[in-house]
Amino acid sequence: MFSSRVSVRLRAAVAVGAVTALAAAGCSSSTSSKSSAKGNAPINIGLITALTGSNQALGPDHLNGFQLYLDTHNDMLGGHKVSLKVGDEANGGAAAVPVAKKMIEQDHVLAIAGIVATPTIQAVVPIATAAGVPVVNTGGRPTVKDVSHLWTMSFMSTDPGASMGPYMAQNVPGSVYAFGPDYQGGYDQLRGFTDAYTKAGGKLANDGGKATFTPFPNTTDFTPFLSKVKASGAKAIYCFYTGQNAIDFVKDWSQSDAKDIPLYAAGFITEGGALKAEGQAANGIITTMNYSPDISSAANRQFVSAWSQKYNGEAPPATAMYSWDAASVLDQAIAKAGPNPTPDAVNSAIKAMGQIDSPRGTWQLSADTHVPVQKWYLRKVEMDGTALANVKIGDLATIGS
Repeated sequence: MFSSRVSVRLRAAVAVGAVTALAAAGCSSSTSSKSSAKGNAPINIGLITALTGSNQALGPDHLNGFQLYLDTHNDMLGGHKVSLKVGDEANGGAAAVPVAKKMIEQDHVLAIAGIVATPTIQAVVPIATAAGVPVVNTGGRPTVKDVSHLWTMSFMSTDPGASMGPYMAQNVPGSVYAFGPDYQGGYDQLRGFTDAYTKAGGKLANDGGKATFTPFPNTTDFTPFLSKVKASGAKAIYCFYTGQNAIDFVKDWSQSDAKDIPLYAAGFITEGGALKAEGQAANGIITTMNYSPDISSAANRQFVSAWSQKYNGEAPPATAMYSWDAASVLDQAIAKAGPNPTPDAVNSAIKAMGQIDSPRGTWQLSADTHVPVQKWYLRKVEMDGTALANVKIGDLATIGS
């Protein structure tokens, strides 16, 4: 049976955190939302996420993490009441352009948060940058030429694989078969893994020694691809998939001839709604992620407690945590931008930030890439009490591109 409820090891922490979560909301990162809003005009913040399309399983968590921060901070950021303008990026890329333009030209947003798919980053960021509006993105990020108005709360797309590559080279007794979707985010994710894995002495089992890319978003049956794994002699699989692709891949793997070959992956394959849909098919998968709900810190206890109270005892996914951090960063930046904040002032305030106290642990933005310098964790899907959970089993590298 699958349950996403808070695990046994978290219950005590949640019980303690629940007593103080609302009273202490924001104390671990900022007290800016507690300042008086008297005389401060309301502000509009845009949030673009996948409410439909192939990444629909991820989108709501991005929205809910941001909204939870607002809920626990009196619907305020930096002392201003917030009107959150939500837009659907659907399958990403061009579909998000009119959404972003409306937010900038009609809603006059102070900043844009969210964005799940890397093609949406590539489509939206140039528009926002030209308008001088900061983008605080919460999904994986590709290389972007001009990052002057782009601030990433998650990671560079190459980082998850780069954190797992050396570990697998040292701990898997043989070759690894690598999979990913054939779009830019997939290319970046697998490049991060294969570069780090082969540099550490690992060997790919794929034909030609190169990762296999599956058609996106049209691949719904991964069986033909998985059928080659057994014959290759691979001792493990590494993959990157999100949303519906993640669910389909895990279910097909668990019923394929390769089901006895251990599956390692970037953590999104078992995050939030994906793990719910996968159920026992995901049991035993080992992932790399920059967050785990069982991290022991005051900031994480506060976040887990707030999420658990709102979502019927569930443990929060990393995708929601990125959005919580996005709201926290904006909270602090808007407070520093003064009583009449402008997009330019908010952008400058984010640039001047130092260390950020977060549920994932303390991190800071790279001055060059505007991506977090942060620790990555090794996790395993296993039963924790009566529930399947992503349980932290070790530490990986600290990475910051």
